[in-house]
Amino acid sequence: MQLAWTMSPGRGDTDLILATLASDLAARGVRVCGAVQINTERPGAGPCDMDVQVLPGGPVLRISQNLGLEARGCRLDPAVLETAVGLVSARLDAGVDLLIVNKFGKHEAAGRGFRDVIAEAMALGVPVLVGVNALNRAAFEDFAGGLATRLPPEGAALAHWAERVSRKADRAA
Repeated sequence: MQLAWTMSPGRGDTDLILATLASDLAARGVRVCGAVQINTERPGAGPCDMDVQVLPGGPVLRISQNLGLEARGCRLDPAVLETAVGLVSARLDAGVDLLIVNKFGKHEAAGRGFRDVIAEAMALGVPVLVGVNALNRAAFEDFAGGLATRLPPEGAALAHWAERVSRKADRAA
């Protein structure tokens, strides 16, 4: 069972690193499943729009809601997030080398979101790489129960780990 996580200090940096990694691994023939986040700035219109791309090659879904410039609450659209979770879960059953989850966020910390998909992948022996933010790090570490490896937020290090564990998973199948 292989579970790893990474966390970047800059806002949106983990999203960019994981999206690039997923694309690079797929180009090398690694069967990647999961979701990566794509942030689109909206100059003069408040916070960025947040989308997730379902891997591999799945739809891009808008997971943020435009609540207005003065809004301070959570912008996540939980119904769309759960749609993404369902699509990823269905793809996981098709046989994959690696699951990438863009973020262990507030919903995962509360027992929803991608939490069950992560557990399902681990039960199937599929290696999992998760993005974590500082706000939910303790919840992720509690969920992982000491089984997760922290990786540096560097493309080369993540690619090395992913290729190593996906080859092991392929040999075990």
